[in-house]
Amino acid sequence: MTNLNIAHQRLHNQYISRADFEKPSDVIAWLGAAQGQDYLGVLWAIGLRMRHATEASIEQAIADKTIVRSWPMRGTLHYIAATDIRWLLKLMEPRAIASSAFRNRQLELDEATFKKTYKVLVRALEGGRQLTRPEIARALERAGISTGNYRLGHIIYRASILRLICFGARRGKQLTFTLFDEWVPECKTIERDEALAELARRYFTSHGPASLQDFIWWSGLKAAEARASLEMIKPQLIQEVVGSQTYWFPQNARVKKDATKAYLLPPFDEYTVAYKDRSAVLDPAYTKLMNTGYGIFKPIVVVDGQVVGIWKREFKKNSLAIEVSPFNSITKSDQKKISVAADRYAEFLGLPANVSFA
Repeated sequence: MTNLNIAHQRLHNQYISRADFEKPSDVIAWLGAAQGQDYLGVLWAIGLRMRHATEASIEQAIADKTIVRSWPMRGTLHYIAATDIRWLLKLMEPRAIASSAFRNRQLELDEATFKKTYKVLVRALEGGRQLTRPEIARALERAGISTGNYRLGHIIYRASILRLICFGARRGKQLTFTLFDEWVPECKTIERDEALAELARRYFTSHGPASLQDFIWWSGLKAAEARASLEMIKPQLIQEVVGSQTYWFPQNARVKKDATKAYLLPPFDEYTVAYKDRSAVLDPAYTKLMNTGYGIFKPIVVVDGQVVGIWKREFKKNSLAIEVSPFNSITKSDQKKISVAADRYAEFLGLPANVSFA
């Protein structure tokens, strides 16, 4: 198995090269979770994996409460299917609380203070109310709870991890928060071992070929927990050793080489961010061009499974301007493929696209 084989299998298993899903919740459930740090970016990350989608239809799924935004893993925002969010947040709760303990002490956020914030949040949000971040800050300040010096973010994070609040629908350009139990439907809970196995199954089925180290990175689990998770599902997977690395991927995966298409992927797409080792799809020489080094991932251009450049968009009066910056010179044939990919993104937004190459 070569890097190119790995890349094409990932395109296939992540449903990038076979965009067949009908519903946003099916995309998210298949992936296990999709990083949602860039709000508009994740709308496209979901849409590009669907047969037919528009930006408005993905936002409608959020408003319909079928996919929910929170902080399940690595202290990073993700979208999770509503049917999965309860067990996933419960699974990750101990790790999330432990990892934020030191910073909370620095900010003088002890358990007594947190309990006071929870009461304020419930009073402010009960009855289906959705408040923006500044509105929540004002409610806390009125109750005598300081929100400065980054305290607000840690208060919101803790309440989200404990399943007290979650993101609601967008109000204009501002994101809102609402009470978790009023927003998220009840669903079956699963025990910890079953949850660990399910998370591993989702990851290696949808993201494979991937290594144990990739899974540890993506999930944020301790190494021992991640190994145990993988052990539980090994009979469902195939393994292959490439050099010093062992890759795991789903059985019966027949993948055709996909050299006929290009893809414009959003920042933080699972195709890159979900792996500790990205060398199968990205030449390490170009890492700094895609990743600023401060945890900011730029939108990428993928041709033949490989990241070949970055792109950016600019809204004009009645159209969308897309500028592609390849890492190296590209052929006329690849430029045509990229233009087709740009048209698909423009269709998602409901605008005609003008593509240029830097």
